[in-house]
Amino acid sequence: MHFHINPNITQAHTLPGEFYRSESIFSKVVEKIFVHSWHYAADASDLRSNISIKPITLLPGVLDEPILFTRDKNGETHCMSNVCTHRGMILIEEDSKSKIISCKYHGRCFRLNGSFKSMPGFEQAEGFPCEDDNLPHIPFAEWAGMLFTSLRPTVSFEEIIQPIQERLSFLPLDTMVFDASRSKDYYVDANWALYCDNYLEGLHIPFVHPALNANLDFENYTYEIYPYCNLQLGIGNGQADKFEIPKGHQDHGKDVYAYYYFVFPNLMLNFYTWGLSINVVMPTSHKTTLVRFRTYLYPDATTRFEDSPIDQTEMEDEWVVERVQKGIQSRMYKKGRFSPSMEQGVHHFHQLISRFMEE
Repeated sequence: MHFHINPNITQAHTLPGEFYRSESIFSKVVEKIFVHSWHYAADASDLRSNISIKPITLLPGVLDEPILFTRDKNGETHCMSNVCTHRGMILIEEDSKSKIISCKYHGRCFRLNGSFKSMPGFEQAEGFPCEDDNLPHIPFAEWAGMLFTSLRPTVSFEEIIQPIQERLSFLPLDTMVFDASRSKDYYVDANWALYCDNYLEGLHIPFVHPALNANLDFENYTYEIYPYCNLQLGIGNGQADKFEIPKGHQDHGKDVYAYYYFVFPNLMLNFYTWGLSINVVMPTSHKTTLVRFRTYLYPDATTRFEDSPIDQTEMEDEWVVERVQKGIQSRMYKKGRFSPSMEQGVHHFHQLISRFMEE
């Protein structure tokens, strides 16, 4: 099935209902989109010592890719496969401070940079070890205290994040600290893309989010589109907390309540005066989704966080998205149209899905 999205939003139709319903289409989405995209993997502070090992399963139940982050004695971070190059054994199953990576099956050992170190019983093997005996390295990036990785990236992380980095250069992002106590997981009975569709437009805010709407000047809510991310600029109504934006910045003089960034295909970066709230939208099947909320706070920003209606907003979004999931199963539903003024982000998202699925 082809998913052509007209680049002219005034004429375009949305993705068809079948995209959200079909298990076979979802399998193609995994291989065509998620394998080639960048994913939030961990907080960089998880590698707390000079020598540390952290195993991660990337998108459990979907990609199910076992990977390792390590930090060697020189303080250098590495990302690599967590599968032994001998017989495919999982190497590390929990955080470790070992100085080597050792397989519990046959004793093959690797250095923290992934290079082969030793293995018993291979003294007579010819041409051993070779490059294939090292652990395959996986592209990764560290930004704002977070670790990101991609199995086969279509574009570099730097290209994706550049518009955000430049726009928010006035913020001390390097001072943010991950707060586990204010981070939680939500399970949503809906297709992952429906959750993203909902996030990408502010059209529903007056109807679904009364507390959030009370903080925003909805008439001045604006959208900006970039190659692999987009921005919803939440302008405040003068009553809520706002950013102190320096002179010379393009947003100076604006009452900015929040910068809502969406990074294709499933990452939401919500910047507030108190810090950053991340939504990692992780599909678990074609009809279920795990949304991981991760909170990063600036020093002394706790009070401002407590005044934010994030939990209420999430519950309202889940209520809507789960009902759309039920409605979109209808044999009567085919596809919809975009609001040219309020659904530019959704249109952009659907265009990227279409492009990745065709490549």
